[in-house]
Amino acid sequence: MEWWMTLSLILGALMFLMIIGVPVAFSFLAVNVVGAYIFMGGIPGVRQLVVNSTGALTSFTLVPIAMFMIMGEVMFRSGIANDLMDTLDKWFGKLRGRLAFMAVGGGVLFSTLTGNSMGSIALLGSSLTPEMEKRGYKKPMSLGPIIGSSGLAIMIPPSALAVLLGVVGELSISRILIAIILPGLIMAVLYAAYIWIRCTVQPSVAPTFDIPYTPWPEKLKSGAANIVPIGVVVFSVVGVIFLGWATPTEAAASGAVATVLLALFKRRLTVRKFGASMFESSNLSVMILLIVGTAIGFSQLLAFTGVTFGLMNAVMSLDISPRMIVLMMILSVVLLGMFMGPLPIMLITLPIYIPVVTQLGFDPIWFAVLFLIAIETGATSPPVGAALFVMKGVAPKGTTMMDIYRAAIPFLICDFMALILVFTFPQIVTWPVEMMFR
Repeated sequence: MEWWMTLSLILGALMFLMIIGVPVAFSFLAVNVVGAYIFMGGIPGVRQLVVNSTGALTSFTLVPIAMFMIMGEVMFRSGIANDLMDTLDKWFGKLRGRLAFMAVGGGVLFSTLTGNSMGSIALLGSSLTPEMEKRGYKKPMSLGPIIGSSGLAIMIPPSALAVLLGVVGELSISRILIAIILPGLIMAVLYAAYIWIRCTVQPSVAPTFDIPYTPWPEKLKSGAANIVPIGVVVFSVVGVIFLGWATPTEAAASGAVATVLLALFKRRLTVRKFGASMFESSNLSVMILLIVGTAIGFSQLLAFTGVTFGLMNAVMSLDISPRMIVLMMILSVVLLGMFMGPLPIMLITLPIYIPVVTQLGFDPIWFAVLFLIAIETGATSPPVGAALFVMKGVAPKGTTMMDIYRAAIPFLICDFMALILVFTFPQIVTWPVEMMFR
């Protein structure tokens, strides 16, 4: 059987199972088992697939996923996230569009705590949007900043999705975690710049309102109590990697310990909350690890059947520039992001894309960052980006999907600008990595 026929059969079966509602992990598992039985010699092939997947799941490179889940759960259940919003509220003061800036600032801070974009939308949307509407903010400025900034959870460490990308793509997790920092901050700056320009040109979208004056001593005290400790937590994850003091696995563990200690120091972590955090993070980790195991088996199935090699040869024979090939891959991820969640996209495309990118001579870490931006862009792209429907679920009554689409488009343009910048200037990604590993 030709490689393209095998690929069509495997992907067709996978998409069919997902369309009829089979969970992602079980869709991959079914395709892997049947595919191994057909293409890898029956029961011995299935046995080999199980052995390989089991071996991959016992790797310490997967530990950061569980640690990042613990960090997010403890942060939210202990109420530290709400403290951050209160502090930002005091610091922004009477700045025009302050609540929109708070959404971006909150997105950056929450991304360092959770790595979960949908959770960030749910929290910011339910807490900030009603207040924005009450203060007279128009829909583009009450919904858009939350939709846009939520995607920063993918782009600023700790990012569980970045860890998964490293595992599935067989790339250095520490390099990816360092590489995404600068692009994530660029995206945040682009969002803030748009908000400032829009509020200056069209003041009616974000009316000013009187708020109690907060003296500087109180601002400094609040910042020292709520932002500085978060900086310590972030350093315990990213800083120790950058300085070469710890591996990603060790850094993730130190971040989880720092988060628990912070919650204990603030007297916010009861036995019940700690138990609930551990239980929920375990549930999420098991689900992710099951997906990872089936994804690894899927990659091996594609390699054994010759699909990866055949596709690589086909791409290399195309009469277009290598950079155009990479651009086509990235745009396909954006397109898929409108219809699928990040995990299925990653599991389906990475086993095919990473070997091609490497063969073309590009830095796979640079491609990984482009890949993550593209996933985030797709999730906020009309008409069916997943983030848009999460926003609809927490938006005030009377909010239509058209309101959400119009609010998301300017921030979607910012995402594409960031994508173009990273694509055009790979140094944005490679320079911090080279600084760390030189």
